[in-house]
Amino acid sequence: MRIDLHTHSSVSDGTEGPAQLLATASAAGLDVVALTDHDTTAGWAQAQAARPAGLTVVPGLELSCRWFPADRPPVSVHLLAYLFDPAHPGLAAELTRLRAERLSRGERIVGALAAAGYPVAWERVVAASGGGVVGRPHVARALVEAGVVGSVDEAFADLLHHRSPFHVAKADTDVLDGIRLVRAAGGVPVFAHGLATRRGRVVDDAAVAAMAGAGLLGLEVDHPDHGPAERDHLRGLAGELGLLTTGSSDYHGTNKTTPIAACTTHPAQYEALLAAGTGSAPLTD
Repeated sequence: MRIDLHTHSSVSDGTEGPAQLLATASAAGLDVVALTDHDTTAGWAQAQAARPAGLTVVPGLELSCRWFPADRPPVSVHLLAYLFDPAHPGLAAELTRLRAERLSRGERIVGALAAAGYPVAWERVVAASGGGVVGRPHVARALVEAGVVGSVDEAFADLLHHRSPFHVAKADTDVLDGIRLVRAAGGVPVFAHGLATRRGRVVDDAAVAAMAGAGLLGLEVDHPDHGPAERDHLRGLAGELGLLTTGSSDYHGTNKTTPIAACTTHPAQYEALLAAGTGSAPLTD
C-alpha cells in the first residue's frame, strides 16, 4: 500500500480542487490519501463525490495552533487531525473562529502591502480563492501575478516572512487545547512537521511530551522538510512516547514544488491510526 496522509486542495491553500487532487493521487499510484485542508472540512463532501474507484480517502484537516512556553515567545505549530466528527460543537466552533481569524489577517496583510505601494487588492485575493479559506498563500499568488515576486516561495521568503514589516500575527489555538478538542471529537491528532526548522522556530522534546500527555497520538516523521537526522530523532521520540508515526508529502499543487507521495506512511502505522479514530470513517469502496 502507498499512503500519503497530508495534502491540501483549493478549499484551503492548494491549487487543485478536491476532485483534481484525488485524480492526482490516483494517477500517482496512491492507495490512500488524506485530505487535510487548513482549518476546514469543506472539501470532504466534494472528495466523497469525486473519489476514484480503488482510492481510499481519509477525512482530516490541519489545525493552526501555538505552543506557549513558560519563558519564551509562542511557537507556531500545526496539528493534523483525522477521522473526527465534524459536527462536534467545540471543535466546529474553534474552526469557525480560526477561519475568521485567517480572513482578518489576510485583509490586514494586503492592506499594509497596498499602502506601501504594492499592486495587490483584497477583493482580487478573495475572488481568486474561489471560496476557499483565504490565507497567506493566496496573498503570495497575488504578488506573483502582479509581478512583484517570481514565485510563491519567494513571497514567503521576503514580503510574507514572519520577520517582514508586513507580518501580522494570527490568534491560533493553544495546541494542548487543540489536541483535547480533536480527541473529544473522536479524532486522531498528529503533530505535523515538528522539526521543520526551515519554516522557523520549532518546539523541543519537552513540548512534544506535554502534547502526548494531552492526548497526542502521533508524529509526522517522514516529511519533505525533515532531513535524515530530524526523521531519526522524531522516530526515536515517538518510540519513547508510544506515538504512531506517519509520512506524507504536504502536497499543495503548484503552490509548492513537492510532488504528491513524496513521503508515505507505513501500512501498519496507518492501521493503528484507523483503529484510534472513532468520529468519522475513511471513504472507501
